Order: sequence, then C-alpha cells, then structure tokens
Amino acid sequence: MPFIPHTENDTRTMLDTIGAETIEDLFDEIPAELRAQSLNQIPAGRNEMAVSQLIRTRAAQDAQPLSFLGAGAYEHHIPAAVWELTTRGEFYTAYTPYQAEASQGTLQLLYEFQTMMAELTAMDVSNASLYDGASALAEAVLMAVRANRKSKSRRVLMPSTVHPTYRNVVNTIVRHQGIQLELVDYDAQGGHIDSASLPAEPGDITALVIPQPNFFGTLEDVDTLTDWAHAHGALVIGVVNPTAMALITPPGEWGSNAGADIVCGEGQPLGAPLSSGGPYFGFMCCAQKHVRQMPGRIIGRTDDLEGKTGYVLTLQAREQHIRRSKATSNICTNQGLLTTAATIYLSLMGPEGLRQTAEHSHANTQTLVEKLCTIEGVEKIFNRPCFHETVLRLPKPANEVLHALDAQGILGGFDLSQVYPELDNAILVCATETKTADDLEQYTTALRNVLA
Repeated sequence: MPFIPHTENDTRTMLDTIGAETIEDLFDEIPAELRAQSLNQIPAGRNEMAVSQLIRTRAAQDAQPLSFLGAGAYEHHIPAAVWELTTRGEFYTAYTPYQAEASQGTLQLLYEFQTMMAELTAMDVSNASLYDGASALAEAVLMAVRANRKSKSRRVLMPSTVHPTYRNVVNTIVRHQGIQLELVDYDAQGGHIDSASLPAEPGDITALVIPQPNFFGTLEDVDTLTDWAHAHGALVIGVVNPTAMALITPPGEWGSNAGADIVCGEGQPLGAPLSSGGPYFGFMCCAQKHVRQMPGRIIGRTDDLEGKTGYVLTLQAREQHIRRSKATSNICTNQGLLTTAATIYLSLMGPEGLRQTAEHSHANTQTLVEKLCTIEGVEKIFNRPCFHETVLRLPKPANEVLHALDAQGILGGFDLSQVYPELDNAILVCATETKTADDLEQYTTALRNVLA
C-alpha cells in the first residue's frame, strides 16, 4: 500500500490548529538528555527516481541461489492465487476479528483453517494460530504444565532432536517459571530417540516432546514413545511438519490409544514464501479435554435467532481484555494474514495435492542422497527412515564446502556442527518438490568438483 506523507502545509495547518509552534514542541515533556540528537549517519533524502534506481541496484545484488537448505524453512511451490487473494484489501488490512459480530468473513476463514488443521493432525481442536513454530512449542509446554494437574514436578523431557532454535526459545520463555527441561539424547546410529534408553521408572514427568520428523529429518518411533509417556502419567506434545502429515501417521493417531495430547509446529510450508526470514506462523491443536488450557483464539460456528449460520469467538485470549493477570498466555496472537494464505493454500491443494507435494519432496531428497553418496567420502550418517531431508557426512569441513558451493550459487545445506559439535563435517540437506532432475544433477556435479 502506498505511503503518502503530509506536505509542509498540511503539517503547518495541524500545528496551528492545536496551538503548537513546531513538531518538537509535542515532545517537550521528554528530558533533553534522553532525546536523540541529529541523525548524522542517515543520508540526505532522494527523489523518487533516485530511490527507485537505488532499490533496483540493491535488488540485483540479491541472487536467486539453488537452495537445498531446509532446517525448518522449506521452499515449496505456492500457487499464484494464494497471495493474489491474501493481499486483497478485505484480508490484507482486516484480518484480526476484534469485533466478532462485524467480522463474519474473517471468522469463517479462521474456522475453515481450524477445521483443516484439526483434520490434518487428526486432533479434536485447533486454535487460530500463534506467532511461529518455536513460540508455539513454548506455549505447548506451558499448556501441558497447566493441563497435567496430576503432575507436580513440572518436568518436561525435551529431545535433542527437536529444532535447536525451538529448544532455545522454549528455554528462554519457561526457565523462570519453575519448569525443568530435561534433555533426551539421540541414538548415534539412527538419529532418533531410542525408547529403550528411557528410564523404566522416570518418576513424576509432566510431558514428553516428540518431533515428527525430527530436526535431522529422521522419523521417530512415535507410537512407542507416546505409549511410554502415557504409561508414566505424562502428556505428549507433538512437534510436526504439516506437509509430512499428508503422508505419515498424524499425531492424533499416535500410540495404542489416545494419541498426542497437544500438537504444534511451524505453518510456513503451507503457503508462506521464504522471504528473508519470515514472517512465519505457528499452529496448535489439542485433544478436546485440554481445550480450556489452549492459548489464543478458537472460532466456533452456530446459528442465529433466524437460523442463519454465524461465526463467533468461542474462546479468545484474555490478554486482550481486562483480566491480563489470569491469561493463559500473554504472547499468543492470531497471525491472521499468514493463516489466510495457509487456508487458501490448503483449499487449492486439497488432500491429494498436499500428498503429492510430500511424495515428490521425499522422492527428490532420496534421489539427491543417492547421487551425492556416489561421491567418494560422502555418506549418510543415520540409518533410520527420513522425510524430505537427511544428514550427510563430508570428507572435508562442512563450513568450507558450503562456502565453496555458495560461491557457485548453490545453498548446499545446513552445517550441523554449529549446533551439534559431535556431528563434525556433517550437513543437513533438503530437496522439495520444486527441484528438477537438472537441479539435482547440478548440485551433485558442484559438490563433486568442490570435494575434488
């Protein structure tokens, strides 16, 4: 949307109306020593033509590399209609339903989003989204502590196979709230949580976090882990990739009985582009019995007095009202614009389209790994099944190899030694449905040349 600044005459008229001499007079209550001085480092203003030329020059410096980098952010094809519709004025500037009775279209869209997310995860209830996947997991941990009233320990088992950034965010948010995060190490052969290594008598545990797939792309033994947690009185928090849910068992069906209790994750794969780090949105679903502990909004459908369908805020976050001190969360939000895009994306793709996206992504990764492992010194580290990304060991330092590939316009993967020091010379590679056979061959050739 265009930015139209006030003219000098407009500003002068407004100042005269309120009886102020200058704009600076509006801030005279701020002590002089606290006020910013002149911004000497800011260059002088330019006209429209000069600004346009500068922006074009800088845009040309941003290359469009061939990306095999996943690690929580995934390049999927987004149908053109998704953002053509999302950025229409009806959605673009009016996506937060503060006045529910006047926001029927927005509420219906969020209701459809909830319905699709609940179906995708096989859970009973979905909220209308959160900030991002990392903070959604933190909210899920807080929710589990509130919901599991039989547990008094506030101990949460956090596998080291959960995204490192997610673990850091959770720790930042809960560490001063009396919640103890206990790290669960991964199996060196499979890159997964070895259920046999879990204690037979773990004591009072509040919740177990289960990523599926995990940060390495490896599939966890979710059924065994879920049954173990429930057998010891712990709730199960699933952290899932929504695209993967089109192929693998959804968390609502984990284990031999009840499934996961709370499910969260990052919604970026559902129609959000890789735009220099965001924006993203988080999603959260849960079993019906825990719904009153869920943060954020829940949209419901009902009939009015005339029998017409109406949408209402069945549950809304207290932090927006006067009972802030009793809120279930003070950071939750409705990322409505990204949720709108996800709803349109899922509607256009449908179950079959989402399944094909997942299948093609997985197949491309499998083909890429087969090609790369024909290069001398390149090998898979883990022997477990994976989804759409996997870990490879290189014969040279990963950082050097990735820099060399970057110089050729290829983002070759994620250097795991940054967050897992024991995985020296290891990279996490990913290929989605956007990669062609030529792309896979180009990467293979480039890596072979770099290593040679």
